[in-house]
Amino acid sequence: METDPTSQMPFMKMHGLGNDFVVLDQRGQAPAVSERLVAGLADRHRGVGFDQLAAISDGAEDAHLTFYNADGSMSAACGNATRCVARYLMDETGRDAVRLTTDRGVLEAVDAGGGLVSVNMGAPQLDWRDIPLSHDMDIDALPIDGAPMATGMGNPHCTFFVENAEAEDLQAYGQRYETHEFFPERTNVQVVSLTGPNSLRVRVWERGVGHTLASGSSSCAVAVAAARRGLTDRQVTLHLDGGALSVHWTDIGVWMTGPTMHVFSGTLTPAFLEAWS
Repeated sequence: METDPTSQMPFMKMHGLGNDFVVLDQRGQAPAVSERLVAGLADRHRGVGFDQLAAISDGAEDAHLTFYNADGSMSAACGNATRCVARYLMDETGRDAVRLTTDRGVLEAVDAGGGLVSVNMGAPQLDWRDIPLSHDMDIDALPIDGAPMATGMGNPHCTFFVENAEAEDLQAYGQRYETHEFFPERTNVQVVSLTGPNSLRVRVWERGVGHTLASGSSSCAVAVAAARRGLTDRQVTLHLDGGALSVHWTDIGVWMTGPTMHVFSGTLTPAFLEAWS
């Protein structure tokens, strides 16, 4: 039985420091993303593979972004994907700034020069209800071994400051704390060590994904936590497994700056779409 070639779906593969994404530009179309399709696309052997999927749709500003984790769950924020899509839209329009609506709110992104893109990820969420946590507790020293810090950046984060992030078993941290009872929506987990003045080594376990080479929202949360703990100033460089990001916590939000890469564009076949419909 022949399939209709018009049912093919174009996509883009992008990454920011190895934090990789499938991006679907669905502006002018009815949304066509299901949890099952996300699961199929996320499979690095039978699909395309990604940490997150970002769907671009029409919005009140330049565009709206919806984010999905590799396990099909949704996330309100994804900083590196936002920067990648912003670069795509700036290249498309010839502009040096765009405004994107997300479940996190309206995010402004600008061309920072030298191939870099900056995005304002908004003010951190520092009330236990907003992170969210299961109940009222000290977000600067959770009652967990290691006294991690909790921060919201549109998604929840649990940050452990350790002597040497390289020496820690990230998988053990992630598997133990992603689903900790204190985090009703699960959480991203970071292990972090101070490597110099305003310089941090960061390793990230992302909820619904696992170990990831970089994470924009995690980087913002770590920068906020480090400043609140008095380890750094509000402007820091974070060295992740995939490379370095700069984060500046300002009075108008947390700005995150780094490179982006549009790796390739492709088309999902009718057969693949039918198999994962």
